Amino acid sequence: MADRFARVRHISLWSLVRRNTRSVAGQIFLLQVALVVLLVAFAVFALVLQSRRHTNAEAERRSIAVAQTFAHSPGVLNALQAPDPSKVLQPLTEAGRKSAGVDFVVVMDTNGTRYTHPLPDRIGKRFVGEIEPSLAGKVYTESVRGPLGREVQATVPIRDSRGQVVALVSAGLKVKNVTSLVDRQIPIILTAGAGALGAATAATVLVGRRLRRQTHSLAPNEMTRMYTHHDAVLHSVREGVLIVNGEGRLLLANDEARRLLELPPDAEGRHVSQMPTLEPEMASLLSSGREAADEVHLAGPRLLVVNQRHTDCGGGPKGTVVTLRDSTELRAVSGRAAITGERLKLLYDAGLGIGTTLDVVRTADELARIAVPRFADFVTVDLADAVLHGEEPATTAQGMRRVAVCGIRDDQPLYEKGRLIDFLPSTPQARGYGTGRSELVTDLSTATGWHLQDPQRTEQIVDYGIHSLISAPIQARGVVLGMVNFWRSKEHEPFDQEELSLAEELVARAAVSIDNARRYTREHALAVTLQRSLLPRGLPEQSALDVGYRYLPAQSGVSGDWFDVIPLPGSRVALVVGDVVGHGLHAAATMGRLRTAVHNFSTLDLPPDELLSHLDDLVGRIDQDEASTDSPAAVVGATCLYAIYDPTTRRCTMARAGHLAPALVQPDGNVTFVDLPSGPPLGLGGMPFQAAELDIAEGSRLVLYTDGLIEDRTRDLDEGMELLRKALEGHPERSPEESCQAVLKSLLPGRPTDDVALLIARTHALPPDRVAEWDVPPDPAAVAGVRAAATAKLDEWGLSELGFSMELVLSELVTNAVRYGCEPIRMRLICDRTLICEVADGSNTSPHLRYAATTDEGGRGLFLVSQLTERWGTRYTPQGKVIWAEQALPDDWALREEAPGL
Repeated sequence: MADRFARVRHISLWSLVRRNTRSVAGQIFLLQVALVVLLVAFAVFALVLQSRRHTNAEAERRSIAVAQTFAHSPGVLNALQAPDPSKVLQPLTEAGRKSAGVDFVVVMDTNGTRYTHPLPDRIGKRFVGEIEPSLAGKVYTESVRGPLGREVQATVPIRDSRGQVVALVSAGLKVKNVTSLVDRQIPIILTAGAGALGAATAATVLVGRRLRRQTHSLAPNEMTRMYTHHDAVLHSVREGVLIVNGEGRLLLANDEARRLLELPPDAEGRHVSQMPTLEPEMASLLSSGREAADEVHLAGPRLLVVNQRHTDCGGGPKGTVVTLRDSTELRAVSGRAAITGERLKLLYDAGLGIGTTLDVVRTADELARIAVPRFADFVTVDLADAVLHGEEPATTAQGMRRVAVCGIRDDQPLYEKGRLIDFLPSTPQARGYGTGRSELVTDLSTATGWHLQDPQRTEQIVDYGIHSLISAPIQARGVVLGMVNFWRSKEHEPFDQEELSLAEELVARAAVSIDNARRYTREHALAVTLQRSLLPRGLPEQSALDVGYRYLPAQSGVSGDWFDVIPLPGSRVALVVGDVVGHGLHAAATMGRLRTAVHNFSTLDLPPDELLSHLDDLVGRIDQDEASTDSPAAVVGATCLYAIYDPTTRRCTMARAGHLAPALVQPDGNVTFVDLPSGPPLGLGGMPFQAAELDIAEGSRLVLYTDGLIEDRTRDLDEGMELLRKALEGHPERSPEESCQAVLKSLLPGRPTDDVALLIARTHALPPDRVAEWDVPPDPAAVAGVRAAATAKLDEWGLSELGFSMELVLSELVTNAVRYGCEPIRMRLICDRTLICEVADGSNTSPHLRYAATTDEGGRGLFLVSQLTERWGTRYTPQGKVIWAEQALPDDWALREEAPGL
């Protein structure tokens, strides 16, 4: 490498020019030298012109800037007021002049007498130039010949604090100093030109060496002979040859290539994609530049074997060389291979496109669409009607439902979708359904057994042009679920035996998906039926709440969401919402167990936190039982919210176990979420539950819901709760049913992905005149007074006919409280849908109903109470217990209340 550069360095410029003046490299070298010289001369000329034009402007700009800076410098006014201003200002102006790069800075008084000058002997003499414009307050520039030579100077006024001109300052520089900056750039330009000329010389040497290497140092006559031989071989060989550059343009094509590809005369130089005679596959191969070895491609009526190789392997230009051989005799083999490939592609697409959902009808429709028009002109799918309901199919082809019809045209005369068909035993469908084997009918016009099914319809089908049929059974786990019918019309040849095998393979791939969808349909129907049977079918009658509710099952199965409204003694009502984690029959059955348990616990009239504790213990025992039986799923993760509303006090007590907090809509439409302590989900155990009490204004709405309402894959919990708040607020006039509809429309425009339970209850308050309370002294003699007060209240309510029975009940309950209870003792009467009597005391002992013997002196009081009332019972409070009893109101009491004059 060092020797090579040494040889290049020893080549003289003159020898290079003399040796290559007639060569391309020499001509390029001379052209480069001329261009470089012209560019250098033009740059120098332009720089000189520009220098002359902008010299004065640059001098004026710099002079003004320096003069204004010095005129506004701090300390200048003080220096002018000094006894000897020159002594103070001369050092300052000299320092400023040197730092600013100007030739002088002169400070003078208003008469033009200098205080400073670069030449000290000029101090005290008059300033050379005009000062009148500056005395008038203007900045004045001029060109003068001063003591330093030809100068450009700017004069600026110096003002005192009152704005009066007290002195002048002038700064300037000689024009030759500005011009010298430009003069210093001329050697740089000349040096750059010399460098460019040297680079051109080196480039010429390298180009000459490259040309000699590419021509292999051949003489002109040798190159002429070589190209003559090249043309003779290229055009006489019986194999097509093409050369395509890296951009996809055809550079060369011999005679055989033109014949095989039917290229136009002007093909060379054109892009291969712009040649209409080339097949798209061939054009794509030639323009791709990829290597190909003995690939078979169509070119009109011919089959060509194509080989393609890169031309830049040995350092040549980027492109490809292509050879073509005519192999038309392989066309038949290629046709069969293409058909096989299409069939394999059809089976592959069927595996991807069939069974995307667990819907029987959708799967059958996917099978029909995948086969039209790639395999058949028309496809119909007939399933046993029982399969659509998830049941086992019948053993004969009776009651077949047409679930899918697809074809190349919509006016076909085949049975329409949704029709129930009973196939005769002589039809290919019935034979295939019974034997489980496919049936091939190559000519429907001669199939007499098929014609017997519906002579008029079959005649229309044949006249329409449908001539061939394959009827393949949909078989899974040894059971035939239905039939798939492939029909061909006059546009295609009849089916053959090879296509019969393809149809069987295609249907077999779909049969598994249809069977899975059938089994899913059965399980989903069972789960939905079970869940709906476990959920309340109607709401109980009560006057404390107006209730609206919604339950929506999920898209892909049911889960354990539930809700309930449970009337309690004392006109109170319990609201329950719960959710069991999981889907399917197990979740639905577990939900039913928990709902039943809540009903049982509510009969004990337990507070919400105690009820959830009992429910938590129950779930723990269920998990233990399932663990001992190797059950695949546990209940841990179930949540519940339990609330009790009392219309006599408008107080609501609630507790939750891992559930979402309820929403409270005030009568004015304002929405808040109740600040309720969050307990652990049911089944974890070991953690207590906390209850919260709140007073609710009459007309408020309590909104209880499960997480399926607000949680979704596309939004988080906070966003869902905000949407719920917006859907509820601002509409105090809406009923609970209307609120349910509005919430679902806002939060769930489509079918939910999870179960949704929604319960909205609007509260009512029992009128104060329907409630009467008395404090009872702990004295048996007080019983008579209580009876009298109760009788008077019943007369006031128009319930005199209940006075006798209520006196007996009150006597027994109050007497027991006085005798066996402790203070405080209170009695309350509530007139609602029933007449309710409550006696409360401070003890926790509860009386028990028993049958008294004939010799017993007591024990018959509670038995008498149970006989005179519809229900009675005991509930415990933090202060003691309450014994209550309910009596039915007269049938016409409500009418008497509406029309008291009757």
